[in-house]
Amino acid sequence: MSDKPTEPVDHTLHYLRRIDESVSALREDVRELKVRMTAVEQGLAAVNQTLALQSGRIDRIEVRLERIERRLDLVEHS
Repeated sequence: MSDKPTEPVDHTLHYLRRIDESVSALREDVRELKVRMTAVEQGLAAVNQTLALQSGRIDRIEVRLERIERRLDLVEHS
């Protein structure tokens, strides 16, 4: 008879331990995802910076090309 009152407590503790293990695993997964997300954000920022630099270079080349075309009279004057 003494086993009966402790049985529900044992089951409850067993399930609480399993829940705790699951929560711990989820916590670790979230940590890993945060690290990976940070790396993705840094990579994206680097790509955006590179695109901005390339855009600036293209703009400068475009201005120089227009100046060359005008000097060589390769375009019609408007």
